[in-house]
Amino acid sequence: MNTRTKMLTSTAMLCAIAYIAVAACRIPVVLFLKYDPKDVIITLGGLIWGPMTSCFVSVIVSLIEMVTISETGILGCLMNILSTCSFACTTSLIYKKKHTLAGAVTGLCVGSLTMVVVMLLWNYLITPFYMGYPREAVARLMLPAFLPYNLLKAGLNSGFTFLLYKPVITALRKAGYLATPVNASGKRHLGLFLFSMLVIVTCTLFILSMNEII
Repeated sequence: MNTRTKMLTSTAMLCAIAYIAVAACRIPVVLFLKYDPKDVIITLGGLIWGPMTSCFVSVIVSLIEMVTISETGILGCLMNILSTCSFACTTSLIYKKKHTLAGAVTGLCVGSLTMVVVMLLWNYLITPFYMGYPREAVARLMLPAFLPYNLLKAGLNSGFTFLLYKPVITALRKAGYLATPVNASGKRHLGLFLFSMLVIVTCTLFILSMNEII
């Protein structure tokens, strides 16, 4: 398979997996806000193939979601694109500039912060239009609802992305989609692995408590 064919195949695969993640794994968090692992898939694609891959897949999946399972129309599609791109593109851009473990961790942290800030701003601006909430009501929900939701989403996205990156890239190398670098290291970073697990468990428990399951 030549490089162009591999890229097209990989992008189509990312779109398909990301859409399945949206359709099958949406978890209610608070109010109308739901979490799905779509951003994890798209961010992994960006870390492997660059930020433009994240942007392209985000747009395609959000458009498909809009015409199939979404009830929020074009404004909801715009919000999905902004949310995913602010996290995935920021993370993968930083990792592209600094292709190290420190670069990956920095990218995830900055991507998380960027997503939280961007989505708080756009929730305030757009939510009154596509949910029919008065802007005053949206403003009152910023701290008790939108901020916790975006922090939980950022934590889960970062934790899952960090845990899945190495297994995914190893599988792609074995399948021939990626070349194996000469200096590839199999070293595991136990501390960061455990921290990622702690973030995922903590965020999951918060979501369960917010839904009064525990």
